[in-house]
Amino acid sequence: MDYRKFITHEPGKRGGKPCIRGLRMTVYDVLDYLASGMTPEQIVTDFDYLTLDDSRACLAYAADRERQQLVLAA
Repeated sequence: MDYRKFITHEPGKRGGKPCIRGLRMTVYDVLDYLASGMTPEQIVTDFDYLTLDDSRACLAYAADRERQQLVLAA
């Protein structure tokens, strides 16, 4: 998945944190919900402006960021 179609960075919004499609929902918010045990389906039910692709994009973003940090540490 190309998460760059879903994840945006705007300096004036949520402190410049990566957000979903320009909304005020951050990648970290979605990752926190997933980590707490919510399923992607529960997240899109609770936040009707999100899609399953949005949650997949958050996971892809996190995986890519982790991969980049491993390369930098090596």
